[in-house]
This record gives sequence, structure tokens and C-alpha cells, in this order.
Amino acid sequence: MSGVCGCCGALRPRYKRLVDNIFPEDPEDGLVKANMEKLTFYALSAPEKLDRIGAYLSERLSRDVARHRYGYVCIAMEALDQLLMACHCQSINLFVESFLKMVRKLLESDKPSLQILGTNSFVKFANIEEDTPSYHRSYDFFVSRFSEMCHSGYEDPDIRTKIRMAGIKGLQGVVRKTVNDELQANIWDPQHMDKIVPSLLFNLQSGERTESRSPSPLQASEKEKESPVELTERCFRELLGRAAYGNIKNAVTPVLMHLDNHSLWEGKTFAVRCFKIIMYSIQSQHSHLVIQQLLGHLDANSKNSATVRAGIVEVLLEAAAIAASGSVGPTVLEVFNTLLRQLRLSVDYELTGSYDGSTNIGTKIIKAHEERQLQEAVIRTIGSFANTLPTYQRSEVMLFIMGKIPVPGIHLTLPSSDSGPEGTRMIQVMLLKSLVQVTAGFQTTNMLTALPSSFLEPLLSFSLTEDPEVRLLVLQILLSLIDRHDNRPKFANMSSISDISVLKLKVDKFDNLFRLLNNIPLYRHIYLGCKEESSGREHYEALFALLGLLSVELANEEVVVDLIRLALALQDLALSTDEALPVYNRCAVHALVAAYLNLICQLTTVPAFCQHIHEVIEVRQKESPYLLPEAVFVDSPKYVPAEYLEGSVLFLQSKITESLGGSGYNTERLATPYVPQYTEEDRLSKRKSIGETISLQVEVESRNSPEKEERTPAEEITFETLKNAIVDSVGMEEQERERRRQVVEKFQKAPFEEIAAHCGARATQLQSKLNQIFEITIRPPPSPSGTISSGYGQSQSRSVPIYEMKFPDLCVY
Repeated sequence: MSGVCGCCGALRPRYKRLVDNIFPEDPEDGLVKANMEKLTFYALSAPEKLDRIGAYLSERLSRDVARHRYGYVCIAMEALDQLLMACHCQSINLFVESFLKMVRKLLESDKPSLQILGTNSFVKFANIEEDTPSYHRSYDFFVSRFSEMCHSGYEDPDIRTKIRMAGIKGLQGVVRKTVNDELQANIWDPQHMDKIVPSLLFNLQSGERTESRSPSPLQASEKEKESPVELTERCFRELLGRAAYGNIKNAVTPVLMHLDNHSLWEGKTFAVRCFKIIMYSIQSQHSHLVIQQLLGHLDANSKNSATVRAGIVEVLLEAAAIAASGSVGPTVLEVFNTLLRQLRLSVDYELTGSYDGSTNIGTKIIKAHEERQLQEAVIRTIGSFANTLPTYQRSEVMLFIMGKIPVPGIHLTLPSSDSGPEGTRMIQVMLLKSLVQVTAGFQTTNMLTALPSSFLEPLLSFSLTEDPEVRLLVLQILLSLIDRHDNRPKFANMSSISDISVLKLKVDKFDNLFRLLNNIPLYRHIYLGCKEESSGREHYEALFALLGLLSVELANEEVVVDLIRLALALQDLALSTDEALPVYNRCAVHALVAAYLNLICQLTTVPAFCQHIHEVIEVRQKESPYLLPEAVFVDSPKYVPAEYLEGSVLFLQSKITESLGGSGYNTERLATPYVPQYTEEDRLSKRKSIGETISLQVEVESRNSPEKEERTPAEEITFETLKNAIVDSVGMEEQERERRRQVVEKFQKAPFEEIAAHCGARATQLQSKLNQIFEITIRPPPSPSGTISSGYGQSQSRSVPIYEMKFPDLCVY
């Protein structure tokens, strides 16, 4: 019988005998290497036999799996791996089908060791670059199975970790195998991405929880090598790095859905980490696509809780910081439009208490402090986006935001909401805070083009409002725009120091800014800002910084003279008994003038000017310390009524004019007191001032240069002239009203004949006047035939036909 068996064995195909010989009697002995080399040589010599070798190995493996002979299973997979690594020929595709069938058989097993074994073989196969593409191969099962392994809930934590890591490696292998094969099913399709991306994020998130239980330092190095988190992040980065322009959306959408489904926006840390990985992994030119998706997701969650919206905004903030150097793309205004819309919605939600009327009241409770946190996050994000933009785009954004702010007296560009006037005020504040962020660090060499009148005029109109918060924000914006040499922090503390060299100010002559000041009434706004009763310490400190920046950024004689005139006008304002300024404001204005004149005198370096200023400051230190910034602009200010002051504690215009005149300054301008002009803008801003009563005609006279107009003493406007103008205008109004009443009464009570005769006489008179005008202006053309006498005894030109005219002989030929 043994001979017969031996004879039958010899009749078996050679490839089967070679495959059988690689399996030892005891599976613990492992693969028979000598016979494996023979099998490999045979496969390379006869590549057409590869598909049969693979089919036979697959048959044996399936039988061994069913009989639970796992040792022989491992030997079969090792043989398959070696054959795959050795054979690169056109017929390998058929062998791969058998190989994938065997890997699938292992992955379908319930035994973790077989799943891991199959995964490792698949990863080795994924790293092989095939010579020919495959038309019919499908990896759908592997995507589903590896994703399922990533969510393994095996009881033993060590085995669970191994299964999950095997699933991550398997997904990484699928991506590598399919992403560059154009003939394969597109791995970027939503049906695949919706499985791959959540599986990776699940392990990334679960890894954060396990990492919180930090291992001991001795175990840390080994743990890091086997950490599923690092493997997941590496796989996620590789996936995103391979994404082309059209695939970014399909890769990011599952991330957004995962964060929504698991309420991961509120924590912010995980969501921020995910998008940091995304932004650093994708190609830089695709960054704006991710930002677009985040903006769209923010709009889609407009009626979600404030914590969710705040989380999305925080992610936008981090994404903007990474997408630097203008790579936000062509959707710059779309970004800011979405953020400003969310800001307005948040204000409405905070004030109305509901998302969309009465339907959600009771189901969603709006918390004001959460909305405030969201608003602050939006404002920070706006600033972060602006910092990534070049100067010309930032100017456009400033204009865009200004166009969204409801300006007093101008049509509101933002739609009105249910929040009423308080909502409008809050929107103004929020948008101005956004402008503060956008203008921070803004520097340009051409202020005239970067800051057009369409931006500055509405901005300055806010400096006249009664809301102190709005006025302070406007001052901060102006400071950011004017400061080009980082001098602003040096004016943070208002003082009357004797040597300003310690401040290390950078002085420059900025002609563009000088021309810009000629076009805007900035001095008037500074004056009126000091006059506001609601102005506090922060306002006066900002005004001092503004005056200081104008002095150092414009080392110009004309500007210095105007600023000194303005300072003296402010001193007169504080002394005026006609203004109902509180005691603190009077002392604050005196202190502001002292600090500024102390600064400007040292910048001009005129000894006589400096001597006068220092003498006055020394007198104030001894007699009236409440007129100096060191006593007024402190946490507990000390001040007394400063209405009746003697000349020794005041800065005298005559001495300043005399001292500066000797150094070549324009003494005429210094001798002319600065007088602010009240315009129609004051009425629109609802100022409580004489501007509500009369708009002076001087505005028309000095429209071209409202701040530089020189006036003679005869044209000086005083309180008496204003009073007479008001009284005269009132008398004229009464006379006009009485005349109109008489006309109306006449037409109501007079008989028809009298009214008709009156109208006929007026018509006749009008016709006679018209005839006289026509006789003067309308004349016939001159004629060489001479003149004729009219019926009134006047000579009149007579028009003669050309054929009757008599020309001299020299004119005829």
C-alpha cells in the first residue's frame, strides 16, 4: 500500500508538492526555509503558476482555520508574504486575489490573533508597488472591517489596544494602496470617508482619555512606541496630506459630523487639536477650503447653543493663525461677513432671550454670559484673520466693517432686529471692538489711500456720541491708525516729567498723515471729546496719547502751532463758567493740558517756552496739585473746584506766543485762539450743545481746511455774537410766521373778485418784467445794411437778405 501511496503522491502537480513541503510536521518548528526557497524559485521561473499556488495556499489556509490549526495558518501567511515580496510580474494580480481572499478569511475570524495576523499581511501587501494596475479589485470589505476593528471593545485592554492599532494600520494600508491607483474605487468618496475618518478620530479621542492617566517615567518610552494615539495621528496626517483640491471637503465633512454627534465643540481642546492636525497636514494652498467649511458649519449652527458656536469660532481662530500670509484666499470678505452676522445674531439672542421668537422658549435657555463669551471669541477671531492679511486687504476689511455699523443719522446697513435701540448700541460696540482688533498693528506708508473719507467720516462721527464706551473705542482705533513707530505704550501713563528723553520716543515727519489731517476735523473732535461730561480717566488718557502721537508722528511746525492753540483752547474750556462741566472734568482737562504742554515744549526745544511751562508746573505742584495728572489720573483722585484760578497756575498765551515767535513760529496763528466749529454732524450725533440750535456759517467758509482757517480778531466768534445770532434768528422766524398767517387769512376771507384782481395784477407785472428782460438780452444779428429806427425812437438793427447786401468791389471775384 505504501508503494501505491507513493506513486499517487508523485503524480500530484509540482506546485502542490512544493507547497506541501514548506509545512513541517510540527507547526511549532515554523516554515521550512529550504523548501520555501525552492517554492519561490519555482514561482519566479513559472509565473503563470502563481495563481494556482495562491489558490492552493488559500485552500489549505481555509481548511486549517476551520480545524483550528493556527500554527499552520501562520506558516501559510508567512509563505504568502514572501511570495508577494519576491514576485513582481504581470500575472501577480491573480495571485493577489487569492491572497486577499485569505486575508479576508482571517479578518472574519473571531480570534484576535488571526485578525492581527491578517492585518499585518495586508499592510505588507499595501507597501508593495505593483507594476500593473488592477481593474476589478475591491477594498470595500477591508475599509469596513478595519474601521470596525478601530472601535473594538474587547475585554482585555491590552488585546483591545492591539486590535485597534491593527485596524488603524489596516486603514493606513488601504489608503496607501488606493489613493494613487486611478483604476480603483475612489477612497475619497463619502461612503469610505464616513467610515475611515470617524474611526481615526475615535482613537485620537480615546487616546486623550488614557493619556490623562500618565504612565511612570520608566514605562513612558515603551508606551510611546506602542501608543495608538501617535499611530492614529500619523495615519490621519498621511490621509490629509494625500488629499487633492477636490477631496478636501469629503475629508473635513466627517470631522465636523463627528464633533457634532459627540458634542465635542464645547470642550474646544479636542476640536482645536483636530483642526490643527488638518491645517498643518493639508497643502497650504488648500487652507481656505477648510476655513470655508468651518464658516458654513458656523452658519448651520446659528441656532445652536452659544458654547457650540463659541467652540467653532475658537477653531476658526486657530485655523486663521495657521493659514497665515494671506492664504485665506479669495473669500476674505465672506469670512468677515459670516463672523459679523454671527456677532449680530448673538446680540439679538442675548437681548431677546430666544433664538427664533417664542417657539424655542423653554426648550433652549439662552445664557447671557455664554453669549458674551461667544462675542469676545468672534472679535478675537476677526482680529486673528485680519493679522494674516496684507495691508491693502486689511483696508478693505476696515471699510467693510465700517459699512456694517449703524451710523447716527445715516441709513442702517444692518437689518433692524427685535432687540431695539439697545441692540443697535450693542452692535455698534461689538463692531467697533472688531475694528480695534483689525487696526491693531496697522501700518501703511500711504494714509490717504488706506484711510479714505468713507471710513474716517463715519468713524469720527462716533466720537461725538453720548455713549462713553463708543467714544473710547473710537479713540483706540485712531491711536492704532496713527501710531507707526510703536510710541503708543510710551504714552500710557500721563505725567509731567521734566525729561521726556527717558521715553525714547521715535519722532518722524509723516507728510501723508499731515495731508490727511487737513481733510478731517480731528482737532474739533478732540476738543469736543474733552467737553463730554461722561468722559472718564480712560478717555483723557487716550486723548493725551492721541495728542502725543500727533506730535511725534508729525514733526511739523504748522501742526505744533495748531496743537498748542488747541491745548490753550482746552484750558479756556476748563475755565469757562458757561460750560456745565463737573469738577473732575475741569481738573482732568487742566491736567491733560499740563501734561501735553510739558511734552510739546520739550519736543520743540525752545528754551523760553520750556521755562514758562516748567514754571507753571512747579507752581501747581506747590499750590494746586489737583491741576496735574499725578493727582487726577490715579485710583483715588484728589481734586477741588478749579474755576477761579490765578495767572501763576495758568499757561499764558501771550508768553507762549512771545517765546515761540522768537524761534520762527507763526505768531499770527498763535495769537488767534482756536475756536471749534459746530456742524450738522453734531445734530446727527445728538450732542447736548449749541450745535442743536444753530449751524454756524463759518463751516461753509472753512470747508476746505476746517482746522487751518486763519481768522482776524474782527471775525472772532464770542458768546455775545452767538447770543445775538440766536436772538436775531428768533425775531426773523416770528416775522416770517406772522406774514404767512396774514396771507393764509387773506385767501380764506377775501372775496373772489379781490383775489382775482390781485393775481391778475401780479401776472401783468410779471409779463412786463419779462418783456424788459427779453428786449435787453434778445437782439437780432448785426447786419452790414445799417440800422433802422424803431417805433420808440431807438435805433434797431434790420436784418437784410444776403442777396440784397452790397459788398465792396474788393470782396467780389
